[in-house]
Amino acid sequence: MALFTDTLGDVNGVSRFIRTMASYAHRRGACLQVLTSTNIPCPSEPNLHNFPVRFASTMPGYNHLEVALPPRALFRRALRELSPHVVHVSTPGPVGVCGARLARRMRIPLVGTYHTDFPAFVDDLLTDHVLTRVCRETMRRFYAPFARVLTRSASYMPRVEALGIGPSRIEALTPGCDHASFDRRFADASVWAAHGIGPDEIKIISCGRVSVEKNLPMLARAWHDADRTLRARGTPARLIVVGDGPYLTDMRRELDGTRTTFLGYRFGRELAALYASADLLVFPSLTDTLGQVVLEAQCSALPAIVSDVGGPKEIIVPDRSGLVVPGSAPGRWAQAIVSLATDAPRRAAMRDAAYLRSRGTDFEHSFRHFWRIHEQVRRAAPAPRGAASPHDIPA
Repeated sequence: MALFTDTLGDVNGVSRFIRTMASYAHRRGACLQVLTSTNIPCPSEPNLHNFPVRFASTMPGYNHLEVALPPRALFRRALRELSPHVVHVSTPGPVGVCGARLARRMRIPLVGTYHTDFPAFVDDLLTDHVLTRVCRETMRRFYAPFARVLTRSASYMPRVEALGIGPSRIEALTPGCDHASFDRRFADASVWAAHGIGPDEIKIISCGRVSVEKNLPMLARAWHDADRTLRARGTPARLIVVGDGPYLTDMRRELDGTRTTFLGYRFGRELAALYASADLLVFPSLTDTLGQVVLEAQCSALPAIVSDVGGPKEIIVPDRSGLVVPGSAPGRWAQAIVSLATDAPRRAAMRDAAYLRSRGTDFEHSFRHFWRIHEQVRRAAPAPRGAASPHDIPA
């Protein structure tokens, strides 16, 4: 399998998913080769290939992200050499578009994942319904030729079907988390001291890209109310924002005067320790197709409050491992935060429920499902008489 992606070295759930999938494949001897083209440093692994960028510019509204024009000729040569049975496209950016076009030209079956709800992003960021319709039509045209389109949660299957993709071509991928990287055993109370956070404070984490489409302006309003109520009750509590993004400056300003700490990006074992040592995760996004952060938190025995829209609500067991709250109701979010922040026994019970539920989400299950889908597409692919193999395509 050759997998094309526009994101590999970036800090986001999609790139982390792809890197973990590639690592699992390599360790198991499965032939999965990942192709990208970016100026962002990528991990050095035998099956990760970063090709030189022809041209790159920053993404509008996201100066820390780039849009890169890939080297089509080098990609074509790589496909000839790999001669894959299936091409997987993880992103609809320039790299993904290039990979999809080459696969169609070489008559290689196409599979893709609808990782990101771009129409919802455009609607939230630009509030322009015309551009949202244009984006939705672009997504429809992009995914139309795919033999199978995977979603990260069942909630997004109807949205993909609304793009004109037949339901028989849509499948929700089994969610998975790398238990070797995220687990309650990584709890370390001393991790907070370096950030000036007291041991007695209730630690409420928000983790992910700090941007408007993650519904963080709503969370900021909710935390204002929750912080005021918790202060009145004498409850020491702190919102801890992990991540970076275009809304960071505004969020700092809006939460000035509240008990909030901004940590920026955190990685690896430190991130695992933050999850496992915190008391509560708040993840208000309305646009996440899964919410890998929520899955990682639950694997770390961390209760979560999530919105009622999108994939994250499928990860938790409502009222057992977390709470599902309407994403457009800051008052309800404030009440939910206060309710859990002031109820240690309930949080402890949710910790245990989250951890037990997460035992069935080892990434091995996700990898096996991912691989099995591509095997099915490979077996079902027609072999038209006279069709050229990748090696036979002229330059």
